[in-house]
Amino acid sequence: MIRLYCQELDTPIGKLLVAGSGVGICRICFPGELSVQWFRWFDRHFSQQPEKGSQPVLNEALGQVTEYFEGKRRAFHLPLDLRGTPFQLQVWRELGKIPYGSTASYGQIARRIRNPRAGQAVGAAVGKNPVPIIVPCHRVI
Repeated sequence: MIRLYCQELDTPIGKLLVAGSGVGICRICFPGELSVQWFRWFDRHFSQQPEKGSQPVLNEALGQVTEYFEGKRRAFHLPLDLRGTPFQLQVWRELGKIPYGSTASYGQIARRIRNPRAGQAVGAAVGKNPVPIIVPCHRVI
């Protein structure tokens, strides 16, 4: 069984809840996200809930996210444990390639993954991104 851990992080946008497995960071919850969504997501993807605690990859993620909000970091170098459909994983990998200070449209992302008619599906995948900030869905317009 995979052990899952989570910790809260105070940021300029509010308190984030960050979770990781032994493989990597798997979920970031924004302030205001309903706890029921958090529980359902973990039940669906891991069949268990994370426990409050620490682990090296989680500690590193908290440090890198803090540096990002302080303006000291522009890219993340963290292992991820992403859970989604093959299409979602493809979209999320492509989002990770959008450089700091740049943006891309749903249509551009669709073309980059060689599925030019999938703009709406790209938008849906962007909305399901489990690790916002680290996988920069905020750079998609």
